[in-house]
Amino acid sequence: MRLGGRLFPTLHGYRRTLARSDILGGIGAGAVVVPQAMAYATIAGMPVQIGLYTCMLPVVVYAALGGSRTMSVTTTSTIATLSASTLVGAGIAAGSVADLVTLTLLVGVILVIARIARFGSLVENISGAVLTGVKTGVGLTVAAQQLPKLLGVPPHAGTTGFFREVWSALSQLGHANVATVVLSVATIVALVLLARFAPRIPGPLVAVVAALALVPLLNLEQHGVALIAPIPRGLPVPAQPPMHHVFALLPGAFAIALMAFLESVAIARSIRQRDEPSPNNDREMVAIGMASVVGSFFHALPAAGGFSQSAVNQRSGARTQAAALVTAALAVVVALFLAPVLSKLPQATLGAMVFVAVMGLVRPAELRRLLRISPREFALAAITGLVGLTTNLLVAVAVGVVGTLFLVLRELNHVDVTELRRASDTGRIRVARPGDPPVPGALLLRLGGPLYTANVRVAEQAVVREADRRQQTTPSDGTTPERLDVVVLDMTVQGVLSSTVLDGIRDLDRELADRCVTLWIASLPARATATAQRTHWWPGWERRGRVYDTVEDALDALPIAA
Repeated sequence: MRLGGRLFPTLHGYRRTLARSDILGGIGAGAVVVPQAMAYATIAGMPVQIGLYTCMLPVVVYAALGGSRTMSVTTTSTIATLSASTLVGAGIAAGSVADLVTLTLLVGVILVIARIARFGSLVENISGAVLTGVKTGVGLTVAAQQLPKLLGVPPHAGTTGFFREVWSALSQLGHANVATVVLSVATIVALVLLARFAPRIPGPLVAVVAALALVPLLNLEQHGVALIAPIPRGLPVPAQPPMHHVFALLPGAFAIALMAFLESVAIARSIRQRDEPSPNNDREMVAIGMASVVGSFFHALPAAGGFSQSAVNQRSGARTQAAALVTAALAVVVALFLAPVLSKLPQATLGAMVFVAVMGLVRPAELRRLLRISPREFALAAITGLVGLTTNLLVAVAVGVVGTLFLVLRELNHVDVTELRRASDTGRIRVARPGDPPVPGALLLRLGGPLYTANVRVAEQAVVREADRRQQTTPSDGTTPERLDVVVLDMTVQGVLSSTVLDGIRDLDRELADRCVTLWIASLPARATATAQRTHWWPGWERRGRVYDTVEDALDALPIAA
């Protein structure tokens, strides 16, 4: 496997003049990324230090292999939620760090294997509507999961799903802790206002510092405000992934790998600067995969690029992945020296940070856009999101992938067949218009798209219908319909041929022969022609003058001058 270039590609030819921007960008991004990743760890049901560890080696590995200059790669709320769903679906107890190590490793290995198999372009065929639906489901589900933390009430054991989570929280409103609710509301309002009116100020950092100051100042713990579990000081030690739950974790690992790649590539494209090369799918796939592989041995969540943290990275002035190295160094400093301080952080603060972050995934404007542009894609997004809300998000991803496959096959099952004629003024071949003279004894048809297994029969029927229509059309002067001898099929768009398509062409030839019409092929590209020449019948067609380089050549060969 070739990684497509040298290590640390964004640092090639690095200039000192960029250092100040990257240092400030890395610190600014770290002020958001570190507390946000710690909050995302709680979504996955993991201790907060797992999020802290995710800001270390995965960040460095992506900087070494990835091609995006400013994408920040740790983890996302979507990936954390799918991780939790995978562990629960595999029957693994919440908070099992050992099994998380295995899951993260599986995600990375799947992505690396997909890179070797060159699946990057194939995976990108997953509809953007699926991402919209999954993110909507993630946003609402995770927001509902934060309600007990925001209210200061215990979550009901075994309660899963958006509607059950909301009902469980609402049923305990009478037992809500007033101090916790006030802290939650104040944190949410502060985060929203800062993001809206002062986006350069790292809202998560402000929330964390303010909460840490208020705990001793107002004696919040004595007022029933719950704190997070103590964070161990120090760096993660290497771990050996246990293999006894591998098969149970595999389906979820595939879903996570899919979403991690799609999210990361979409973000890399959206934040790309004009002077920055377009993201290379293969490079991004292996970079995200290796970030998870290496991170797995050091208790990290599966890696992926995050939009909000990447946006902060850019706003803070980051110019290359050197900023990411600064962020990783900041995470190391926090783990070594600030862990005891962070242990005084209220759960409500993390819950509020998660709540604000995941509600940003719910975008009604995007759903309205889909409804306006493509009702089918809107339906796919809506179904995917609804499945995520009523069952679980892994099922939602599966439904979205199957739905995308259905839409692709439906689209491939349709192919336009357009009649061509000589222009009455210039004599050139073009799409038929009123006034263009018909070609005596011949019907010229052009395929609007390439033939595949899914649409070759449909195209065959469309050509036969056009031939029948031509034979049955009575001229305006009421004379007998002109005899049709030849159908010339313009196959300019057919880059490759499969055995199924060749069989379809042969079947079309027989259908037309039953109507005393001969099929001619024109403008077939060289690669497809080379494939056709391997059949036992195509060379005979060429010898008998049924295959032509252009439609014009075919017209010149007609027995009646056109």
